Amino acid sequence: MTTRILPAVGDLDAARSVTTLLSQLPDAEPATPVGDSTQLIDTLARLAGEAIDELPEVVLVHERIGPVPALELIREVSMRFPSVGVVMITADASPSLFADAMDSGARGLVALPLSYEELANRVQAAAQWSSGVRRHLTSANDVFTGPGGTVVTVTGAKGGVGATVTAIQLALAAQASGNTVALVDMDLQTGDIASFLDVQFRRSLVDLALITDISPRVLSDAVFSHSTGLALLLAPGEGERGEEVSDRSARQIVSALRTRYEIVVIDCGGQMNGANAAAIEMADVALLVTTPDVVAVRGAKRIVRMWERLQIRKAEETITLVNRFTRNTEIQPPLIQKITGTRVASAAVPANFKELQASIDSGRLHELDAKSTVKQALWGLAGELGIVKESAAAKKSAAAKKSGSALVKKSSGAFKNDRGSIGRPRRRRDGSGRGPGDSEGTR
Repeated sequence: MTTRILPAVGDLDAARSVTTLLSQLPDAEPATPVGDSTQLIDTLARLAGEAIDELPEVVLVHERIGPVPALELIREVSMRFPSVGVVMITADASPSLFADAMDSGARGLVALPLSYEELANRVQAAAQWSSGVRRHLTSANDVFTGPGGTVVTVTGAKGGVGATVTAIQLALAAQASGNTVALVDMDLQTGDIASFLDVQFRRSLVDLALITDISPRVLSDAVFSHSTGLALLLAPGEGERGEEVSDRSARQIVSALRTRYEIVVIDCGGQMNGANAAAIEMADVALLVTTPDVVAVRGAKRIVRMWERLQIRKAEETITLVNRFTRNTEIQPPLIQKITGTRVASAAVPANFKELQASIDSGRLHELDAKSTVKQALWGLAGELGIVKESAAAKKSAAAKKSGSALVKKSSGAFKNDRGSIGRPRRRRDGSGRGPGDSEGTR
């Protein structure tokens, strides 16, 4: 049996050494090393999206991988891709590091400098474990075979640009189409999702922050089930407790949520910290909300540049939503796209706060009128982001439209160059325009 091995090594010399040694292992098929944690997760997600059998049996994680620390990266890979055996390569083979690596989900530890026998033994053991897990998964009825649900983060260019309203309406749109949806308030100090949806719940993100192994039961205890069907994970009532949620805790929480829900929408607010930065880095879709004014657009540009400097998110991987848009404003979406370097969503949200005010003041934003132009724009954005399921009726309508289009095309082809066949009288050679049997009374 061939063992596919994917090394994640940031150092070029170490990558060369690992690849050379792996190529000597019997029945080993080493892939080209990936240079950082983001590339590793993206590669595994792409392969898992094709099929579980496309994933490598073994992933080697070097201790100096970045920007995510090695142990946190191992934990994320283990949670998102449970059928992959992870082996850590480190110069520190102490018992404490070994225990930490095992707690994070590693299947083995290889000490530097690399030894052929030790590497072969660890890779073989991890590959056997991976094969056993895959046999178990394929025989089970409840199979988790992919990279998990889609994570969408919503960040404000500054406070008050509408990030929370956007996050709530995106989550409602995704849930209304038949997805299981979790809405997370990661604006840890000033989160308002509970107020917008008239919720009082004593548990929050902080209750999960110090738990090293978030089980489904622990997660369900911390989540509030809203009447709309949304699962809410709220910010702490006391803003100062937000500091207890570290970037490591955020990674665990997001990983646990995406294994349980099809769509995870995270409101990151307008302030950056370690927790929501980790969420944005893990997100499949990062949405940045701005208004078409100088201060907000400058804030959007500042956030995008900061994400790039910290290697959180590239500008071209970010989608900007223009909120409170009017046609007569001087700052238009193409200019915002040019300034920020991001892709601006085609759906712009109109400036019509009067539609929202009553729902917001009563804490019933989920009951916003379906005729609201703001709601229609945001639900249209959900479709643009790909977080809504196409209904059976819509599929049937699309199929009928396609069939009708083909019929029209065929019909038009049948009458091509036959100008006299549709409602035009045939003209006689004498130019009178009368056909046989025509008379003055019938013309």
